[in-house]
Amino acid sequence: MSDQRTIVIAIEDSGHSMVAFNFYVENVHKPGDRIVLVHVPEYSNVIADSSLLTDTQILAELLKVTEEKTQELIDKYTLKMEELRLNGFVKQQNGTPGEAILEAVKEEGADLLILGSRGRGFIRRTFLGSISDYCLHHCNVPVIVCRYKKSKQSRDQGIQ
Repeated sequence: MSDQRTIVIAIEDSGHSMVAFNFYVENVHKPGDRIVLVHVPEYSNVIADSSLLTDTQILAELLKVTEEKTQELIDKYTLKMEELRLNGFVKQQNGTPGEAILEAVKEEGADLLILGSRGRGFIRRTFLGSISDYCLHHCNVPVIVCRYKKSKQSRDQGIQ
């Protein structure tokens, strides 16, 4: 039986994802772990506005910007894993974020899922749902949801 665990950590370009990543490093990490950082670009936000679909030049530019931001995120986390000498990689998934994250959990044979919580209130969660709620209720492996604690420093940096 292998001692290697596979840990999936959902990431996006927010302080919430970094909280989840840091929680793993400080509290969960064991030598031999294989980390899969999963990012689901939100292309749906780009094409949700039907007026954009008629102007291919605007749509192409928005998709290009989304792809550039995704690559910056991948590079940032890849460097962080290299600096910390962590075994793993960044995996890009497409689709609805909650479903795509759980698909990655399944594909990678994960033992644990870690993700951040944006801290939405009850009413916003009820009407809009949340990725962390979806994963918590539909995942077939243990899930850790890391809640972001607001501090004066995070408010000053614009992280909410």
